[in-house]
Amino acid sequence: MSANEAKPQNQNSPAKGKKEKKEKQPKAAKPAQEPKAKKAPAGKAAAAESDESKAVQIGIEAKKEEDTPKWYAQVLTRSEMLDYYDVSGCYILRPWAYGIWQQIQGFFDGLIQESGVENCYFPMFVSGKALEREKDHVEGFAPEVAWVTKAGQSDLAEPIAIRPTSETVMYPAYAKWIQSHRDLPLRLNQWCNVVRWEFKHPQPFLRTREFLWQEGHTAFLTKEEAGAEVLEILEYYRRVYEELLAVPVVPGQKSEKEKFAGGDYTTTVEAFVPVTGRAIQGATSHCLGQNFAKMFDIVVTDENSAKQHVWQNSWGLTTRTIGVMVMVHGDNKGLVLPPRVAQVQVVLVPCGITVKTTPEQRAAITAYLNEVAATLKAAGIRVKADLRDNYSPGYKFNHWEMRGVPIRLEVGPKDMAKDQVLSVRRDTGAKAPLAKADLTSSIRDMLDTIQADMLAKATAERDAHLKVIEEWNEGEGFVSLLDAKNIVMAPWCLEPECEDAIKDRSARPQVAAAEGADAVDEKAPSMGAKSLCIPFKQPRDIKEGTKCFAGCGRHAKKYTLFGRSY
Repeated sequence: MSANEAKPQNQNSPAKGKKEKKEKQPKAAKPAQEPKAKKAPAGKAAAAESDESKAVQIGIEAKKEEDTPKWYAQVLTRSEMLDYYDVSGCYILRPWAYGIWQQIQGFFDGLIQESGVENCYFPMFVSGKALEREKDHVEGFAPEVAWVTKAGQSDLAEPIAIRPTSETVMYPAYAKWIQSHRDLPLRLNQWCNVVRWEFKHPQPFLRTREFLWQEGHTAFLTKEEAGAEVLEILEYYRRVYEELLAVPVVPGQKSEKEKFAGGDYTTTVEAFVPVTGRAIQGATSHCLGQNFAKMFDIVVTDENSAKQHVWQNSWGLTTRTIGVMVMVHGDNKGLVLPPRVAQVQVVLVPCGITVKTTPEQRAAITAYLNEVAATLKAAGIRVKADLRDNYSPGYKFNHWEMRGVPIRLEVGPKDMAKDQVLSVRRDTGAKAPLAKADLTSSIRDMLDTIQADMLAKATAERDAHLKVIEEWNEGEGFVSLLDAKNIVMAPWCLEPECEDAIKDRSARPQVAAAEGADAVDEKAPSMGAKSLCIPFKQPRDIKEGTKCFAGCGRHAKKYTLFGRSY
């Protein structure tokens, strides 16, 4: 797949009218903080949001390596990826971000539809009766469920939950639709939003109370069919991250403690953010076994007329993908977008125009740019010519650099005389003249090179922070490695009580206290390490007699990836 193959569903450029006025008249404040947070900012993230609301700023002032929360907030708002909303934990996705989500949608939707999955849509509301039918599932999501209790001024006879996920919404219908083995497999997916309300410190894209996602829910006659699909979908998720977003991930299986509530087992792709040293769950594919089928009475007759419960899976990918991409690739100038998801892959900027430039020369430069843009567009490359005459070339350079456009093409009188353009790569800043005659192939090659280079760079950074140890105190020691912004792979016994002990022993209470008492929730980044996954690709075989690295005395079963996470 080339860097420009994934085409957006909407190739319109971001609206510019209102933004141009704000940039020309920076006196008008641009709020980038949730109103409630203004009253009682807590920790660096809240301070970053508070600073954002003071005045309009065009560039990125915070340094990624010095104040990551503030840098992240500035990049997202000043690149026009999102804006803050007056309900805590909810955000407005602007076209620059939503276009990336559309690229992800198009890519993943193509894969699953080719595999035989069909799209559908179920209501966002679920009755309390349906939600409470599955005890383990409800216990896992209970703190996150938002309830509707009133309609106007009247109390509802029965509170209605807003879906945190849709198993309990969809499976009563599955029980009606699936009667015979001839009705299987049933493989449905929906693109929708969900609400999860449990946490205290939201972070745009990474931890939000409402987010967009796809959720697949499938039913099969046999365990083997279900297990095969779990890995098939996980491979599609790996491809989304590595082939589209240029973010390396580690595929593996979740521990018993970290698996999806009510499921048999959970597989995952785990990403890593080097600047913070924290991992983040990328996407999950769950085998639900027959647990939900038994609860919702999803029964079929097989070929021998015997009754049995179906085997089910569920799997999901969210807009968290966008936040991971920003954190991994962004720099102190702003976004750095992988070409395959960039809404604009190439921007053309006229240069060399001075007060001495005649109207005829200006018109010639404009015509040259429009011709180049038309040629690239006809080749399927997402291109924009920035012909605004009220901004200087330098301003435009910064404008598009901050938005992460992969390639800038500069065109001036000297370039026209040589029948060429000057290319500038966003990821490296490398400049190179490109002949107009070969421009389409040159740009395609450059986009592919940028995509590959971004993945290679991110993989090298991740690998430099992935340490393998055999014992808790080996070398620098487990906790010291975590404090040095690493993730750690070690031989582990896989027991839940041992995982609890690892989390307690690796916690950093002094950091949690510095972030404020409210920051000490179960998913706060300053809490202890947890198991991220049991990687499918093990670093080596477990030698006979190897003990668990945590010192619990049990035999080790698998090398497991641990880290502090979002």
